[in-house]
Amino acid sequence: MEDILKNESNGPEESQEGTPEIGAPATPAAPESAETTGNPRMKWYIIHAYSGFERKVRESLESRIRAFGLEGRMGRVLIPTETVTEIRNNKKYTRESMFYPGYVLIEMDMDDEVWHMVKSTPRVTGFVGTGQQPTPLSDDEVKQIVYRVADSKEKPKLKIKYEKNESVRITEGPFATFTGVVDEVNEDRETLKVMVTIFGRSTPVELEFGQVEKVLS
Repeated sequence: MEDILKNESNGPEESQEGTPEIGAPATPAAPESAETTGNPRMKWYIIHAYSGFERKVRESLESRIRAFGLEGRMGRVLIPTETVTEIRNNKKYTRESMFYPGYVLIEMDMDDEVWHMVKSTPRVTGFVGTGQQPTPLSDDEVKQIVYRVADSKEKPKLKIKYEKNESVRITEGPFATFTGVVDEVNEDRETLKVMVTIFGRSTPVELEFGQVEKVLS
């Protein structure tokens, strides 16, 4: 999907300005097979929206679908989110975060009428695709989004930075309450190698980010 996002089918930008909406996080919903809508021709497309107005765009599209009577050719409008856990002052705070900011997914049976309806929606700047032709998501890309949303519910992403030689306290597992020093950081896997003194010897222990907390000086 990241490759698709590099090529946008741009449309005329709206002149509307405003303050980015602040409100409840988007409901973390995942795309499913278009066949579940009753129209097997439906595909998932990506549209570009003004940053900060993704939820307003979703509300406008859902309202316009009903107003134009396009329920049979247009389905769900989604803002995929993931659960992110931030650690501040040794306390965990969980929130929903968009993992494609500025983009909204919409399920459509593409034709000229639905294309123009979407393009004329306030704060929509165009479809993502090559040239002027919107590019639908492949089945594999849809499955990746489904997996990412579902996985984030089971294992929220931790947003925290650890550095080599930093002191941490282990909070879970057989070494809980032990303190140690970070020796290696693997941000991709969200793991640490921590040197812990056990029976007078410095021993490396591999831990996940969520199993430690920083020791405040």
